[in-house]
Amino acid sequence: MARPLAWLGQGAVYGLLALGIGYCSSNPDLTRFPPDMALVRLSFAHGAERREPCRTRSPEELRELPPNMRRPQACSRERLPVLVELELDGEVLYRASLEPTGLARDGPSRVYERFRVPAGRHQLTARLRDSRRAEGFDYERQVDVDLRPRQSLAIDFRSETGGFVVR
Repeated sequence: MARPLAWLGQGAVYGLLALGIGYCSSNPDLTRFPPDMALVRLSFAHGAERREPCRTRSPEELRELPPNMRRPQACSRERLPVLVELELDGEVLYRASLEPTGLARDGPSRVYERFRVPAGRHQLTARLRDSRRAEGFDYERQVDVDLRPRQSLAIDFRSETGGFVVR
């Protein structure tokens, strides 16, 4: 007699668990992203200029070096930080000085940022400075975008193709 009661109790517990899982999977309604907003993602890795320019070694310096190290140019490994600015309709969304990665600070500067913005027409401006200049930017791109609700817009940077890529 105890065995059928144990099965009945076990079935009741499993049934309650199934009902609980079913309820929690549909209620409460979970909205991960507001229906009237769009997403703008800024994501890239880019190496700036070297902190110090390369210099040409003299013939005397080259003779003093071992044969396997006789490169005519002496270059430091450290790179400059990358300055990035992102504007939406004239308002700054993001501005940062991105330090180079790596132990010797010779790797690319990296960024991955997400911004929730209202859906609709906007003017987007992306700027980047990767040189020793004190003012202004080396790359700038201004685009008009029409963002649909829940659309995801990606902004990448490729110096070999001329700058910012907006998709």
